[in-house]
Amino acid sequence: MKKVSVFFISLLISGVVFAQSNKEDVDIIQSVLGKEKKALVADFLKLEAGPKTDAFWKLYDAYETERKALGKQRIALLERYAASYGTTDDAQTDQMVKDIQSLQGKTDKLIIKYYDKVKKETSVKTAAQFYQLEAYFLSVIRATILNSIPFIGELNEKW
Repeated sequence: MKKVSVFFISLLISGVVFAQSNKEDVDIIQSVLGKEKKALVADFLKLEAGPKTDAFWKLYDAYETERKALGKQRIALLERYAASYGTTDDAQTDQMVKDIQSLQGKTDKLIIKYYDKVKKETSVKTAAQFYQLEAYFLSVIRATILNSIPFIGELNEKW
């Protein structure tokens, strides 16, 4: 599963990073990822039908809605970074780093928030599997983005 998900997410993120995207493109990409991702989650968790499974999927859908909103912010930050690469001053660069830190914190807190909710409504094991899988996806996404963009100052020594 790791090979499939790494390939899928890497392909998707690299396309997002380098594509000219607008709101509709972002919505479509996130819709596709959500559906494909949900299938991966279902395969990984192997939940048996029942009230706890229904509770999990209700929480998971709510989580995905919040995660997608943060994903749109991530894409907007990447677009801002790409559009201003090499032309920002120290204050703009500092603000961009602060925005990235804030978004990473929000994303990490979101996973923790839903871990607690899933644990309460289902089980510790299901919550731990959810947390592990989401942390894995997040790590792959972050690594893919970092591998897809130049380091500050790499292309232009003005920074």
